[in-house]
Amino acid sequence: MANLNLVQAINLALIQEMEKNDGILLLGEDIGVNGGVFRVTEGLQKRFGGERVFDTPLAESGIIGLSIGMAMGGLHPVPEIQFEGFLGPAYDQLCSHAARMRSRTRGAYTVPMTVRVPVGGGIHAPELHSDSPEAIYAHTPGLKVVMPSSPYDAKGLLVSCLREPDPVLFFEPKRIYRAFREEVPEDEYTLPLGKARVVCEGTDLTIVSWGASVVQCMQAIEKSNRSIELIDLRTIYPFDVDAVAESVSKTGRCVVVHEAPLTCGFGAEISSRIMERCFLQLEAPVQRVAGFDTTMPYYKLELDYLPDAHRVTRAIEDCLAY
Repeated sequence: MANLNLVQAINLALIQEMEKNDGILLLGEDIGVNGGVFRVTEGLQKRFGGERVFDTPLAESGIIGLSIGMAMGGLHPVPEIQFEGFLGPAYDQLCSHAARMRSRTRGAYTVPMTVRVPVGGGIHAPELHSDSPEAIYAHTPGLKVVMPSSPYDAKGLLVSCLREPDPVLFFEPKRIYRAFREEVPEDEYTLPLGKARVVCEGTDLTIVSWGASVVQCMQAIEKSNRSIELIDLRTIYPFDVDAVAESVSKTGRCVVVHEAPLTCGFGAEISSRIMERCFLQLEAPVQRVAGFDTTMPYYKLELDYLPDAHRVTRAIEDCLAY
């Protein structure tokens, strides 16, 4: 077992899968010589050569378009979009082409492609560097959306993504890239996409979250004297509605926590599914703790925007008091 942070776990997963599969190659802005802005791909160009790990122009549409062509040609490209805000120029390629190719060709062509994207706030970055757009892409049939909350999960989920026959967005919460370490097996393992994790069990209330927000939820739970169950979705789409419904049916109460703005955030979909599946078991309305319906502010107000343990605690108390 190795004691790794999120960056190191992702790097190790890429190394091990690239050694097994010659068709995996990495491309993106500054990922080769520099190892990426966050150094996630550090050392990989030296290890695998410039034909398998290479830098691209600052052209996200071109990066994804090129990757689609390589994927249809039998490779498994791993393009990196440097920050989540730069997915905008690549939206058409991702949603109009990569996501639809299997359907468009009636299965004659697939697009095995894993798009790595640092997401979320908390690092005092400028505009377009701190958003959480997972709901936008979860709304696109044909795309899978994954977001780990720990080094162990990051490695196992990424390996599964690298073996998928269809396109996956692998969102990496930058706030926890180096926030903590945990034991990560050096041997190969996978975690299934679409399967949530019960972080801790409880009977009074369920919290559903994903990505960096899981850490804030744990902080809130540690301060609480109630029995709270925490569900980490791991995969946003397809999400494990059965795990959520089973937990909420047991506890009767739920708080959903995410960084993205409240309106049309993925928490709204979860709340709706809970209503459909658990209406008779609910003892209180589902509470949502989310970013505000504004543009992510600059660093001075950034931490006021992001859900923290205090806001989660207040939602827990309101839900329990109903």
